[in-house]
Formats: sequence, structure tokens, C-alpha cells
Amino acid sequence: MVDPSPLLTQNSNLENKTVVSTGRACSLKLLQSIIVALAWIFDGQQTFITVFTDAKPNWKCLDPADPICKSASSPCHLQPGSWAWSLPPDTSIVSEWSLQCADTVLLSLPASAFFAGCIVGGLSLSTLADSVLGRKMLLILSCLIMSLAGCMTVLSPNIWVYSALKFVCGLGRASVGTASLVLSMEIVDQQSRDRIGVLGFAFYMVGFMTLPIMAYVGRNLTWRLLYLCTNVPSFCYAFFLYYMVPESPRWLMVHNQNKACYSELHEPNNSSDEKNNFYSSMKILCTSRRILWMLLAVMATSLGISFVYYGMPFTVKNLETNIYISVGLNALSELPASLLALFLTVTMNRRSSILTLTTISGLSSFACAFNTTIGAARKMQLAAEVISYCGACTAFNVLMIYCIELFPTTIRNTAIALVREAGLLAGVVAPILAAKGENNRFWSFGFFGLVIVLCGLSCRCLPETKGSELSDQIEEGENNSVGNC
Repeated sequence: MVDPSPLLTQNSNLENKTVVSTGRACSLKLLQSIIVALAWIFDGQQTFITVFTDAKPNWKCLDPADPICKSASSPCHLQPGSWAWSLPPDTSIVSEWSLQCADTVLLSLPASAFFAGCIVGGLSLSTLADSVLGRKMLLILSCLIMSLAGCMTVLSPNIWVYSALKFVCGLGRASVGTASLVLSMEIVDQQSRDRIGVLGFAFYMVGFMTLPIMAYVGRNLTWRLLYLCTNVPSFCYAFFLYYMVPESPRWLMVHNQNKACYSELHEPNNSSDEKNNFYSSMKILCTSRRILWMLLAVMATSLGISFVYYGMPFTVKNLETNIYISVGLNALSELPASLLALFLTVTMNRRSSILTLTTISGLSSFACAFNTTIGAARKMQLAAEVISYCGACTAFNVLMIYCIELFPTTIRNTAIALVREAGLLAGVVAPILAAKGENNRFWSFGFFGLVIVLCGLSCRCLPETKGSELSDQIEEGENNSVGNC
């Protein structure tokens, strides 16, 4: 018997195949985005690794009956044979290179050099993701530079070579988080965008969280081993990324390198040849006064958040608590920060979330600025420090997702890199303030709390982007750049 509706049957089969094919494509994109987000693990490890490798180890008196040694707060003025390190000298650069009496500025030099390298790397490399290299190749290049410099750090004979290599490591690390965030969120659709962005921050927490664990397990081993354990996997990841992940379809579309992308996204109006130049995105950004002011506002917000974000792990030792537990609690607070960021991005608008979080973080930081000898008060201050850090983490996560939505594809990576650059300025100064805060906590906790509250007010001038589509061209971004100020 002849089928009365052969065309309907064929159309139904075709629709089923299309649905299956679309489902597989979405699953593949989601998997690729997760692979890209894994780069945040290595970003988190390298950001705070000096908290352990550069820490002052404990020391002990060789003669317990020596009254001079027992009354000394540091071994600087003691006779060479009257004291010794509690752990092997090569567990820290301080004990290996005899820096226990060095100036606080010299001790904070490697950490500051790392963040200075991040600033230079962000300015010189990040814009290439919007022009000739693309998101994927910049991420691979950044991982290779960061991991190779980190591996070479184990050969450092003194603090000066060590600081120089930390600068190069920061040069590569500068674009890892930025390129990873932009690429992972541009691969997936709008429904998965917020979740993938928060997933990257969760992986950052995994990287940060593994540091105190590895440092505690290897506390009797050389500090050089910690660098190898964190940088060798990063080096291998760069090659894995090259073969497993494609370039961003939005970047390919804007640069006319993949005509197939036009079937997924609307065709852009590319009227300038500047897109082929190395630093064209920086030129494009500066041509729009509205977008430039919008960029300055989010940079100011990032600066304030980053003083707490980068400063707390270096300052928490001033609370006179166990460094492994304190830093571990900070790292662990990244998980609720990621979950809270996901909740806020789904339920609340961006500006209100950032204003609330920066205020809570600032007030909690102020609570840690007072010296106390009461055990219960110290525990409360440690809790306040964790709340302050968690608030800053959540605010930073929301701000990064906010920036993805604020700026168009043609300048997105450059704009977000500049926002992180502003935060890295705080990263350069924060270790120095943390060292100064050993004698007066207002230099650290007090200053951090004041700056984050004041700078958080800058986001009031920004437009709301919740539920909006990503823009591709500078003209679209200008249409959305009207705020309340």
C-alpha cells in the first residue's frame, strides 16, 4: 500500500536528525567551553604561589635556656650559632637566601614583580586577541610563557633572578584568565553564558585551593618543587588545548575568516581595515567617548575590588593564625563566591549586586584593622576576613561577567584585559601594604576596606545588561552605554 503522506514522513525524519545534530553540537560546544575554562586553575595557582614559597619560616633557639634568644622576636640580632630554622632551609626563599633581616620591600619584590609583569603583559598581549592572534592562540601562547618561566624559576640562585623570572611569569599569566573567560563564553549560547563564566571562577578556586594542600604536604621539601608541580601541567595543557578547542566563532565572524559562522550569527558591518592591525582594538576603543568613560568606570571598580582580592591572602598572616588554615579558608571561600555569583547574575541586576558586595567586603575588612589579644576576637576577625575576601571574589566574578556583556566583540578582550590591568595595579601595591600592615593593620585592612567601598560606587554610572544579547560592533556598544551618571 502506498504511503499517503511520504513527504510528511521524510520531513519528520529530517527534523529528528536535525534535533539530534543540534543537540550533539551544543554538547560539544559545552565540553569545549569547559576545557577552555580549565585554564583558570593555573591562573589561580600562579597568582598566590608566593604566599608559601616566599613565607618567613619558623625558627627556634638551639639552647632553650638562653634568655636572650627566648626573648627575641626575630633572629636578626642573635648570634649565628644560637638559633636555627625549624624546617630545612630550602623550604622558603627567605631561609635559603638568608633574607630574614631584609627590608619588607625586598621581601615583597617577587610578588610585586609578578603583578608588574601582569600589567605589562596585559597591555602588550591582550589586544592581540581582538586583532591578529584570536582568543585561542593568545591563550595557548600565554600558558606557554607562564609555564616555561615558572619552570625556569627553580634555577634561581638569588632573589634578583627569582624576581626577574616572576616578572616574565606574570607577563604570560596576564592574558590567561581574560582569554579563557572570553573564549569560553563566546563559544556557548546565551542560556549557558552565565554558567560557563561562573564555572571558570570555580576552576580558579580549585587552583587556589590546591596551593595550601600541596604546600602543606610538601612543607618539609624545597619550594622549587611547588613551582614544578604547578607549571608542568600548565605546559601540557597548552598543547591539549590546541588540538581540542576551536577558535571563537564570534571572532572568526568579525574577521571574515569563517563564512560558515554567518549561518549562526548575523553578518557584521566591517567597514575598516584596522581589524588586521596589531593594536586596532585599542584605537577603536579610544574613538568612542561613551565607551571610554564606561571602561574607566569598570576599571575603577576593579581597582577597589582587587585591593581586597589580592591583598587579603598576603595580609591574613597578620591575624596571627595558622597560615595553611587561613589561606585554605580564603581559597575555599571561592566556591561559595562562585555559587553566589551564579545566583546573583540570574536573579539580580549587575549594578546592585556589585554595590552590595563591595560595601559588605569593605566593612568586614575594617573589622580586621584593630589589634586584639583576645582569642575569641581573633576568631571573629578571621571570620570577617573570610567574609571580606568572599565578598570581593563574588564582586569580581560578577564584574567580569558584566564586562563581557558591556563591550562588543571587536574590543571585548582588550576592554576586559584593561579592567584586569586596573586590578593588577592593586596587586603590585598590596604585598607592600601587607608587609607594612605587620606593625599597623590600618595600612592593610583599613586601607583595603576604604578603597573597595569608594571605588565600588563607580558602577553606579554603568548601564544594566542583565538579559541582553552580546554585541559585536562598536556602534551596538555605544547604544547600550547610557548609565545613570
